[in-house]
Amino acid sequence: MEFNKLIRSRESIRNFDPDSPVPVEVMKRILDAGRLAPSACNNQPWKFILISSSEMLDRVKACYHREWIRDAPHILVVTGLKDEAWNRSYDGYNSVETDAAIAMTHIMLAAENEGVAACWIAAFDPNMLKEVLCPGENQIIFGITPLGYPKPGFKKTGVKKRKPPEEVTEFL
Repeated sequence: MEFNKLIRSRESIRNFDPDSPVPVEVMKRILDAGRLAPSACNNQPWKFILISSSEMLDRVKACYHREWIRDAPHILVVTGLKDEAWNRSYDGYNSVETDAAIAMTHIMLAAENEGVAACWIAAFDPNMLKEVLCPGENQIIFGITPLGYPKPGFKKTGVKKRKPPEEVTEFL
């Protein structure tokens, strides 16, 4: 898809067909977009955990208390590896969240390009998710997104509520 059309058409989808899992080859292309994302010093401090088994899906979905996620055939968890991320010497800033956000954005756009619905979720219970996934000591759970095809008949709104350019852009 042409890039400007892609970013204008992408919406957070909260409507999934539980009977239409995403084929492995499509999922690999989506995850590869995250792998190819830029990161500070090219450290690539991330791990992508794709959950597709019904047992793990039930456990992971329990960390988010909205009903619409129940139909998603896949959940992707994006984690950041703090000890592998770049640190700025001036103030100790660690780039793990910035790097994970860039990777997750690439994944979301790749999903849109493949016709796969996604919705970036940050409002999950991190402690519950940690109990399920048992991440490493320096591994932070950054964000999750359900992935799947929308239910038949689903239509996007086509409406983006965004501030006007002059409100968010400054030229000096």
